[in-house]
Amino acid sequence: MSNSKYDLTLFYFPGCPYCKKVLNFMKDKNIEIQLKNIRKNREAARKLKEIGGKKQVPCLFINGKPLYESDDIIVWLKEHYL
Repeated sequence: MSNSKYDLTLFYFPGCPYCKKVLNFMKDKNIEIQLKNIRKNREAARKLKEIGGKKQVPCLFINGKPLYESDDIIVWLKEHYL
């Protein structure tokens, strides 16, 4: 499922339990958005720190604005995607 109303990118890294929580929710709800692994993509890590001010993940960029915290990301996805 995709939603063209929003430009979404999830910044994450595989070992992060909070990232896994968001990724599992997305998988269960068939939500597909662009993913950026900050451990494998230096440019993504730089962008996350530059725009968001920190390297905290998970971070969902919504039309270029960062949203942190796994629970907040899941609530946003429930409200805007499902």
